[in-house]
Amino acid sequence: MPHLAAEAGLADDPARLSGPGFAANGPVTSLRDWLDRLSATGRLAVMRPGIGLRFELAAVSKRLDGEKATVFPAPDGHPVSVISGLVSDRGWMAEAMGVEPSQVLKRFQEAARNPVPWRETSAAPAQEVVHREVDLMTLLPSPTHNEFDSGAYITAGLLISRNPKTGIQNVAIHRLQVSCPDRLGALLLPRHTLAYQQMAEDEEQDLPIAIVVGVDPLTLLASQAIAPLDQDELEIAGALHGQPLDVVKCITSEVRVPAQAEIVIEGRLLARKREPEGPFGEFPQYYGERGERHVIQVDAVTHRRNPLFHTIVGGGLEHLLLGGIPREATILDHLQRSFPSVGDVHLARGGVCRYHLYVQMKKRSEGEAKNVILGALSAHYDVKHVVVVDEDVDVHDPTEVEWAVATRFQADRDLVVVAGSQGSKLDPSTRDGVGAKMGLDATAPLDAPEMRFKRIRVPGEDTVEPGRLQAGTDWRSGRAE
Repeated sequence: MPHLAAEAGLADDPARLSGPGFAANGPVTSLRDWLDRLSATGRLAVMRPGIGLRFELAAVSKRLDGEKATVFPAPDGHPVSVISGLVSDRGWMAEAMGVEPSQVLKRFQEAARNPVPWRETSAAPAQEVVHREVDLMTLLPSPTHNEFDSGAYITAGLLISRNPKTGIQNVAIHRLQVSCPDRLGALLLPRHTLAYQQMAEDEEQDLPIAIVVGVDPLTLLASQAIAPLDQDELEIAGALHGQPLDVVKCITSEVRVPAQAEIVIEGRLLARKREPEGPFGEFPQYYGERGERHVIQVDAVTHRRNPLFHTIVGGGLEHLLLGGIPREATILDHLQRSFPSVGDVHLARGGVCRYHLYVQMKKRSEGEAKNVILGALSAHYDVKHVVVVDEDVDVHDPTEVEWAVATRFQADRDLVVVAGSQGSKLDPSTRDGVGAKMGLDATAPLDAPEMRFKRIRVPGEDTVEPGRLQAGTDWRSGRAE
């Protein structure tokens, strides 16, 4: 496979590497620009051709997760290359936005509050090639990731649906089992896609949908926003880009899809139709169980010439961070509306970037932290455990949060437990998604004596430069006789 920059016609134009897609102070708006950025900075690994689609590709991706994105030319001899690990580092996401890491949540909040309507075009790279006779098993290099997965899956597909009553779109990522040449099994959790599907099913109608594989990092991020029903996440993507997202109408339905996408699968969620799907390795690092799931009938596939197929390995950093960062931004927005004292939030990696939420606040009155806990638990049903800490604790450092719990929390005074709550159906410790939630108030009492919770600090520890003071490494020569 040629170098991505060469394939895109960039290799002989060094100035192109500093163009709009690469600007350090601007967002990346193209998947191929992002790949070239990663390649130019040593963060893209191109594998030898022929890597196996069953397990081998996922094994390589997982080993490099967080270090390098990967390109797999001709996997198992398939003509379509597979890419993975595109946004498997928090700093990479900040870079794609064109902001400092500390500004990621603020930037996402701004985009969610101020969406930019998309711009429709009549011609698009996503429709350069059209297949109306569809065999997904031949057309797509869909990998099998984990040992007990029920087969090949599409894991990075943005499923776009339209409200049957309003026509407003929703974008989400669902796991999609390649069941046969023209059908997909879909796990629909209680979110907006399922709401739209139920509206259509109540009228005995199929729900037209499109599955988009291969988009830029910011459109990926936007798809995971915790937005209200009838908020089109493609408009949040436009706000992140700083310009309207170009979309094109599907050839078999009214659904609009990103015009620059690599691959688009057009189809319908079938009314009153369920078929077996799963098991599949999910973000909690366990298998989602097999069950009777929704079914997508595929009507057409369109794609670019020489398309790229994006896959996300279940439970890897790309999977966790894609879900975690947009949730953090929208949870922070939700909390700050009622609690201006909240300064920062973090969905911890140890809680699979879904279940464990750390909240930093400047407490002004006793009891306020417990109210924040209750507000955080209501922000999203996935949130299971909340720890609230003072503003001197870094919520992005799990050791700092654990220290706060160890030294500022007492279970008989500071613990909140809510039984019988809706949680994640993918959490194996629940009873079909019903379980307990817990909050820990790890803030110091406001009336404590000044020195009781004063953190120790060595003057100069943050500014001293030991290297400039070092005389050598021979301990004997430095002794005073």
